Amino acid sequence: MEAKDIISSGILELYATGITSTEEVKLVQQYVLQYPEVAAELAQIEAGMESYAMTFAVQPDPSVKDKIFARINNEQNTASKAISLTDNSSHPTAKIIGIKPYWKFATAASVALLFGSIALNLLMYNQRNATAKNLQRTEQELASLKEENKVMEGDMQVVQSKYSKPVSLHGLEAAPDAAAKIFWMENTGEVYIDPSNLPETPTGMQYQLWAIVDGKPVDGGMILTSKKGDKYRIQKMKTFGKAEAFAVTLETQAGNTAPKGPMFVMGKM
Repeated sequence: MEAKDIISSGILELYATGITSTEEVKLVQQYVLQYPEVAAELAQIEAGMESYAMTFAVQPDPSVKDKIFARINNEQNTASKAISLTDNSSHPTAKIIGIKPYWKFATAASVALLFGSIALNLLMYNQRNATAKNLQRTEQELASLKEENKVMEGDMQVVQSKYSKPVSLHGLEAAPDAAAKIFWMENTGEVYIDPSNLPETPTGMQYQLWAIVDGKPVDGGMILTSKKGDKYRIQKMKTFGKAEAFAVTLETQAGNTAPKGPMFVMGKM
């Protein structure tokens, strides 16, 4: 039998409570000498039982002491009489006073309660940790949903505004399937763009918006197409007092004063 099997068998706990048989006592003593792990485990169990006993010890009533000594004296007198009676027989015997069986069961029950209490505390601790983690995850998800809802509310305000004039930008030769939409605020000249239907930008490149004013392209700002792995939706660009059309090009650097890359979409007012 290996040390782990001995430790998991429960015989060490029974040995520590004093309710093992003579054969089991010899086995445990042999195991302790043979396996250092078993000796360490037994020492830990005995220390735990001692700590438990000291923690929950109750000071007895002073009268208990007198009752105990009276009981001992009575038992000694009874034993002496028994011995004196058997001395006259041909086969003298002595009465042995041992620990009554119910005390052994009571001790075993106390140990069982101790380990049961430890197991219950560990279970409750793990449950509290799991609950705390679930609560934290739920709070994070709720915060994310609130942020997403706030963004969507802003988008709806732009789309539903009575001053909003939508302008569809259609794909050109460089990207026939591309599309975008401009929302022109007629009362303020503010410009918003929804770039969610533009293709993903290659590494190191970015879309740039242009307003065609008096036949010439004017920088409308760089377009963000993704945020933390999600598609950007409606975003505010530069404001124009007037514009004839809008277009989007793919550029290698930001802040160009004139288009240098291919034009992906365009739409007239």
